[in-house]
Amino acid sequence: MDDWKKNMKKMLRSNRRKSANVELPSKSPLTHPMLSGDLNENLRLLQEIFADCSDVIFHEFLIGGQTKAVLVYIDGLTNMDELDQHVLAPLLQDFAQADSLSNIRKKIAVSSLKLVETIADVIEEISGGNPVLLMDQENQGLSIGLSKWEKRSIEEPQAESVLRGPREGFIETLQTNTSLLRRKIKNPNLKIRSMSIGTYSRTKVAIAYIKGIAAPALVEEITQRLQRIEIDGVLESAYIEELIEDNPFSPFPQLLTTERPDVASAYLLEGHVVVFVDGTPSVLIAPVTFFSLLQSPADYYERYFVGTAIRWLRYLFLAVSLLGPSVYVAVVSYHQEMIPTTLLLTMAKSRELVPFPALVEAILMETVFEALREAGARLPKQIGSAVSIVGALVIGQAAIAAGIASAPMVMVVSITGIASFMAPRFTVGIAVRLLRFPMMFLAGFLGFLGLILGIIVVLNHLLTLRSFGVPYMTPLAPLKGRDTKDVLWRAPRWALNTRPHLSGEWNQYRQAPGQQPSPPNRDEEGSS
Repeated sequence: MDDWKKNMKKMLRSNRRKSANVELPSKSPLTHPMLSGDLNENLRLLQEIFADCSDVIFHEFLIGGQTKAVLVYIDGLTNMDELDQHVLAPLLQDFAQADSLSNIRKKIAVSSLKLVETIADVIEEISGGNPVLLMDQENQGLSIGLSKWEKRSIEEPQAESVLRGPREGFIETLQTNTSLLRRKIKNPNLKIRSMSIGTYSRTKVAIAYIKGIAAPALVEEITQRLQRIEIDGVLESAYIEELIEDNPFSPFPQLLTTERPDVASAYLLEGHVVVFVDGTPSVLIAPVTFFSLLQSPADYYERYFVGTAIRWLRYLFLAVSLLGPSVYVAVVSYHQEMIPTTLLLTMAKSRELVPFPALVEAILMETVFEALREAGARLPKQIGSAVSIVGALVIGQAAIAAGIASAPMVMVVSITGIASFMAPRFTVGIAVRLLRFPMMFLAGFLGFLGLILGIIVVLNHLLTLRSFGVPYMTPLAPLKGRDTKDVLWRAPRWALNTRPHLSGEWNQYRQAPGQQPSPPNRDEEGSS
């Protein structure tokens, strides 16, 4: 046993020394040479690169029975029926002048054709599902746009469902997502820039914005932040979000994520920039403010007074979600004089069998509630909701009967949990849920003084936070009176004449003024 431990320690030390000498992969590791006129040499290089890759196919044949050629593609990423019908079938026929790519392009009935000149270009096209044709005596290859893979059908996002509005959502395919955006905004000023990020994944990332509305400096800043990223792979938009946000240590999100094309289009029309990542339905929107994270698509699909009432209810319950248990702990522990006598006697009777102080009781119940919520989210959909609801009822009643928690505390925790569900964005809801615990500690040790101190710290953080240079609390701090009509209330559609000041200042007016509808003048109708 001692010898085995010594050998393991030697092996670990050896691995550490080796890993210390390993260099990080560069941003563009595909530094392979140019294609040569020798087909055998090109084929040898590609076979070395794709060694032990059984799904990479090298199909060698003669064009017109005389010119050596090879088709390189990945099985499962290429449309084989189209490849056989529109590429191999015409190339295998006998026809004259099959000695150049220009003549070959005339015979291939595929609209998307692209010349490639380096081995790196060949690898990138093959990895994207496009077969590449290489010919002898040609120092260029021909990429044929016949990529095809399985993809999910377009359906409504489960996390952003609405009673009224579009029922379509983004999927994991970048081309489909950008086409959904083009369907909403049919204008050539909608620009989409593409790049690849990830040393090994080579994930396609696209930046969408409307020229003439989005600030050019914002577009360039986002582009530069994306180009600075050097990482081995990008599998989801969260990878990008954490690498380009302004303050990585803030619990509050500085980019908005959505799976709805209508939400992305609405923000584009306000001067924002949308970042697509291939392989995920969640797109990123920048810049954002704290109030935009509390807005829901349903606010704009219902009548404006309904949207305003729901928005104010959401603001109220956001404060309840953050401060509900803390206020209860502070009042019960330090400020009993604020409670009416009858209620105080009832609460004292319910707490007489509880052996813990209010702070410990609140921390215990909140932790159990969060555990139940996470368990319900991880379980299968058919039983997840039932387990979370039944578990909360059973555990709450059992805790009261066992004297571990009091009935008022269970009620406060339940109301707080319901309030946290009203946040339209999960990222905001989880940030408030995490901040709830330090607020309870402050209230438990210092009462209302600690509660006020915690509120001041949170507000100070929010006031100093920025999203791509835009103050997080805009338009209240700094105050932009023109923009408050879409924050403090949801103004009628005919009153939303201007775009937000900081994101849409390049094209301020979004509709003609004076479009408020009014009933017809009966006197004028009678005289006419």
